[in-house]
Amino acid sequence: MPNSFAYLMLALWPFICLALFRKLPLERALIWSVLGGYLILPPLAEFNLPLVPSMDKTSIPALSAALILVFVLGRRFRLLPEFLPAKLLVLMFFLGAIPTVLTNSDPIFFEVLADADPIQFIIGMLPGLSTRDTLSVLIGQALTLLPFLMARQFLGTALGMREMLIALMVAGLAYSIPSLIEIRFSPQINIWVYGFFQHSFEQMMRDGGFRPIVFLPHGLWLAFFVVTTLLAAAALFKEAPPEQKFRLMLVIGYLAVLLVLCKSLASLAYGLALTPLVLFTSPRMQVRVAVAFALVALIYPMLRNGHLVPLDAILAQAEAINPVRAQSLEYRFTNEEMLLGRAAEKNLFGWGGWGRNLIRHGETGQILSVPDGRWIIVFGTFGWVGYIAEFGLLALPILLCGWQMRGLRIAEVSPYAVPLVLMLSITLVDMLLNATLIPFTWMTAGAILGHLERVRAARPRPVLFADGQAIEGRRDSTRPRTIL
Repeated sequence: MPNSFAYLMLALWPFICLALFRKLPLERALIWSVLGGYLILPPLAEFNLPLVPSMDKTSIPALSAALILVFVLGRRFRLLPEFLPAKLLVLMFFLGAIPTVLTNSDPIFFEVLADADPIQFIIGMLPGLSTRDTLSVLIGQALTLLPFLMARQFLGTALGMREMLIALMVAGLAYSIPSLIEIRFSPQINIWVYGFFQHSFEQMMRDGGFRPIVFLPHGLWLAFFVVTTLLAAAALFKEAPPEQKFRLMLVIGYLAVLLVLCKSLASLAYGLALTPLVLFTSPRMQVRVAVAFALVALIYPMLRNGHLVPLDAILAQAEAINPVRAQSLEYRFTNEEMLLGRAAEKNLFGWGGWGRNLIRHGETGQILSVPDGRWIIVFGTFGWVGYIAEFGLLALPILLCGWQMRGLRIAEVSPYAVPLVLMLSITLVDMLLNATLIPFTWMTAGAILGHLERVRAARPRPVLFADGQAIEGRRDSTRPRTIL
């Protein structure tokens, strides 16, 4: 159980956010309010308030930053993007939860049949969703999207995206200290600070040593975070002036060593593949790879539903690399198959909350399935509507950036946007295996989308004269006029 200090930190974070906004530039304060909350606040601890979702380390920073922007700084942000596909996906993400609630009003009972008589003894149940739950679900969806909407409005500039890269690198360096302590002495920091351990300790033991977890949900989350910090450092190195390159080279080497010590095979593969890509290839090539990753993430669930993924071949390849990792991957695939069968019963709008999407023992209610990938969690909870809305919103900035990169328009995209696109794409791929979607991921997608909207608004467009000739004007919020 979390101690009192854990709840005190959650309660104090809005005031910490306020101090950040008063002392730092807006872009930096917004980034550190959300990213700092994710890295520092206690996992699992939450305030359970009536009629609203649980307030925890993901929702409190986002809500605090939004309230400060609107009511303290007087800075408004639009709720709907300018691109029509993004606008429709935002509406689907928010409003699609309503039919999920309305189609899951029936409770799920766990019952035992008597041996001699057809008598059913109900020993447990999962409640159905009521209209009262609609408000809670809608608020939860809105809180999830807040980092996306704020980043779209305030971080879509070259300055904002550069601040995001710097924040990732600095956070990685700062987090390396407690991470190295846990690698050496075992994961204990969350126990020392917040009074409990947030996951299975056995899963933090790997290859005769330990994987760090600090204040994150799992060691895999920390390893993937180190990947993003490594890519951020590589991107900053590429754009840095000559006098700063040596120091950034040392940072890249240091973070690469930390990534190896995190003992996560998938994250290590990401780092080995993408760091040279950032350092040595063109922006166009990086975006092409990102688009390929995004398409894989979008298509995979559809192929899995159609049983078209060659699981045996994938497992055989994994077995040749590492038998232990192959067993872990097989366990994930087995659970996916079980959860897909469950989700197929309500594949349009899903099963809703309360763990109704999980496989449970028919008599005891004991959970028999473990959902690892974010995609299967979303698909089981909100169905195809929720999956398309969430993964569509995350993939759309990548696809739009790929479209933007054609021809001479590549020069219009900031060099700081490209590594963020690559990070977002590899996050989508990792979400097929793990639920590594965090508020900073939403911020990344929002910043890229906001940047592309600014590029589009600044692009010259023809203004027609009465004689049919045209001159180049600049796109703005008003419609072009025909000059007579």
